[in-house]
Parts: sequence; structure tokens; C-alpha cells
Amino acid sequence: MSANLIGLLMEATWQTLYMVAVSAVLGAAFGLPLGVFLATSQRGELLSRPLVNRVLGLVVNAARSVPFIILVVAIIPFTRMIAGTSIGTTAAIVPLTIAAVPFIARLIENAIREVDSGLIEAARAMGATPLQIIRKVLIPEALPSITLGLTLAAVSLIGYSAMVGAVGGEGLGDLGIRYGYQRFMPDVMAVVVIILIVLVQLVQSIGEWIAAKVDKRAPKGRGQ
Repeated sequence: MSANLIGLLMEATWQTLYMVAVSAVLGAAFGLPLGVFLATSQRGELLSRPLVNRVLGLVVNAARSVPFIILVVAIIPFTRMIAGTSIGTTAAIVPLTIAAVPFIARLIENAIREVDSGLIEAARAMGATPLQIIRKVLIPEALPSITLGLTLAAVSLIGYSAMVGAVGGEGLGDLGIRYGYQRFMPDVMAVVVIILIVLVQLVQSIGEWIAAKVDKRAPKGRGQ
């Protein structure tokens, strides 16, 4: 493999990391509060807003039901309005973020719902407000599950980032298509696949390590 191709692989890897990192942060910024609201806004819950809950739930389900490759094409005008272009790394962040938000929201909702309801009742009995319960009980207790959920979202975004290469996005997917497929260079395709696998394993391992660190229920070692 030539030095030029090695340089292209390094650049494509950086582009993929940039797309995934930015879209994951933006997706979490919007998806986390949305997921918390969905988990606490049904009738009789902390932030009881059943009508708003149902409407948001329908929107989230609709967004999640659209295949990603179709979503990328369907929102090209919106992507062009936000990023100024519909191709390239920065443009790819728009559909990646839109795909990440409902996915993360559902993961956060499930994580919050796993918290023991007895803890909520105990906090209520002590006079805590709904926001205090969310901030000091629900989120801390659900933090390990939230961390694993965000890790799953980041892993999914790595796969999505490869798909945008088929529609003008940059990164490893674009390199694999242009060189590995269109120019019949199977060695490039193999290296791209290997790098993607390594990235997924690395993100998954880091996420699991962080989740174990923040899990208060995890058994401590002897002598600690």
C-alpha cells in the first residue's frame, strides 16, 4: 500500500472520528433531556404531561422508523440550509445527529425507567421536588445504564458514518467505496473494515469501563 493511500486512510479515520464525536455530543445534548422527559411525563409521574408525552413519543418513533440512508437523502435541503452544503464531513453531521437524537432518547428513557420506584417514593416523602428527584435520584441511579446506552449510540454512529460515504459524506465509508469498490482495491476495503472494527471495539471497551466506574452497585474489591 502506497504512502498516499496510508495518508488517505489516516485522513478518513480522522474525518470519521470527527463526525461521530460531534454528532454523539449533539445527539446526547438533545436526546438526554428528551429521554428524561419521556420517562417522567406520563400520567401520574413526576412531570405529568400525558398529551405532550404521547406527541413526542410519536415523533420519536416516526424518526426512528426511517432507514438512515433514506433519512440522509430526504433531509438534503435541511442539511444544505444548516451546513451550507449537502456533501462533506460537516454536512454529514446533520443527518447523523438527527438519527442519534431519537435513538438516544429511547435509550435514556429505558435507563430511567429501570430505577427502583421505591427510591422515587422515598425522595417524595422527604419533600424533594420533581426536578430534584430527577437530578439527584433518577440520573445518578441510572448513570451506568445511561453510559452503556450512549456507548451503544456511539457504536451505531460509527456504522452510520460509513453509510454517508455512499451519498457524498467523507470518512472511511467514502474511502472504502471510492477505492475499495469503484477502483477494485480489496486491500483498501479490508483495511477500512479493520479500522472500523477497531474503533467499535475501542468505543465499546471505554464505555463499559466508564459504566463500571460509575456503577455504585458494583462489588468492591477486598480490602477497599
